[in-house]
Amino acid sequence: MSGLASDARILWAMLRGLPQGATHAQRLDAFYAPQADRYDSFREGLLHGRDELVAMLPVRRGGHIVELGGGTGRNAERFGPRLARLDSYTLVELSAPMLAKARERAARLPGLRVVEGDAATWRPGKPADCAFFSYSLTMIPDWRAAIDNAIALVRPGGLVASVDFYVSAAAAAPGMRQHGPLTRWFWPRWFGHDGVRLDPAHLDYLRSRLQAVALHERSGTVPWLPGLRVPHYLFVGRRRAHPLP
Repeated sequence: MSGLASDARILWAMLRGLPQGATHAQRLDAFYAPQADRYDSFREGLLHGRDELVAMLPVRRGGHIVELGGGTGRNAERFGPRLARLDSYTLVELSAPMLAKARERAARLPGLRVVEGDAATWRPGKPADCAFFSYSLTMIPDWRAAIDNAIALVRPGGLVASVDFYVSAAAAAPGMRQHGPLTRWFWPRWFGHDGVRLDPAHLDYLRSRLQAVALHERSGTVPWLPGLRVPHYLFVGRRRAHPLP
């Protein structure tokens, strides 16, 4: 019963939408504060493809991975025993309620470093092997700057990856999945109420700025909305030796 009550609070927060606030951080804090305790369990049935993306990311001994907009740190656990090979796994997050949960998790996961910072501007002390976004790019207002920053903070030949919701353009690029008018209309409006911006330009920009290593277009179920499936993508790209301007 407590789980159902917690899910109901999360659903109510989502129905109310992203609150007003002077800054993006303040809006995130107000939105996630009533959800933080049950965030992970509720999102397991909504944020599809995370296990698959993590499995696609190579982990070398002594390497460094950065997760931008890493939330509660749940993805660090998805690396399993591979996490111990890393010199560091840095989670960058802006929301105070999410940071609190991530720090609780870091106390149980040696190697997980939690940093309060903006995904569009934060830089590590040394280049990373991989930077990735997991359902965070759609919530970052200046998402182009966040992608550019991810590319800048990885070493030449390093990887930048993302898994997130999306919809196709009205005329998808050759070889890409084409979504129908209802899908392109409904999901951006459904998620936009919560500050989640589904934009075909996200995937287009990733593909233009990086050398694609893997790209999968999928769809997944949505809790409490039986019969409906929302599109998501998984993208892994390699930083070019000479990044495009």
